[in-house]
Amino acid sequence: MLLPDLAPLFLTIKLAVIATLILIVLGTPIAWWLATTRLKIKPLVEALVALPIVLPPTVIGFYLLILLSPQGTLGSFWVELTGQALTFSFSGLVIASVIYSFPFVVQPLQGAFETVGKDLMEAAHTLGAKPLDAFFSVAVPMAKRGYLTATVLGFAHTLGEFGVVLMIGGNIPGETRLISIAIYDHVESLEYAQAHMLSFILISFAFVSMLMMYVLNYKSRSQ
Repeated sequence: MLLPDLAPLFLTIKLAVIATLILIVLGTPIAWWLATTRLKIKPLVEALVALPIVLPPTVIGFYLLILLSPQGTLGSFWVELTGQALTFSFSGLVIASVIYSFPFVVQPLQGAFETVGKDLMEAAHTLGAKPLDAFFSVAVPMAKRGYLTATVLGFAHTLGEFGVVLMIGGNIPGETRLISIAIYDHVESLEYAQAHMLSFILISFAFVSMLMMYVLNYKSRSQ
């Protein structure tokens, strides 16, 4: 039995790590705002954040393809800045992955921040802590389970992406050929043995990630 090419796996892990880090950085302030704001536009923002959950990946990929193309708003700016196109590139995959996995990071963080409560934040303020200091010394530590869940879900969801990344990145070996795309190629070529092996690797990664999240959350609740 021929061993499958593992380059798509390593590229997928690289994409998932980078996208998850960006998602945590971008998702934290938005989740905090959603958890604390009383503005009437909150439901609108929550709906926009959750939209990738219900939209077909091909719809998201289609509009991202227009936006990131050299003729698009963001794509043309990127070409002028770097001289390279975002479409059919690893950078384009990162942007697409961040958008597609956004709700899987923001929603757990929002839920965790909502449990912090205003009393503790106000107590930190009365002790002289500035808002940013109070956030990092009180809110973030208390939301550690939310951060764990958000990190695992963001990472695992990025691992399994297919439709969005295929439309944005295509199937360029070493550049945009992710493991989900490689599995699809093997199935199309009737190379079921290699498709089985890559699928098993992907299932194993996803299962271990989810198991680790539940075990750590269980230990955190027991403490």
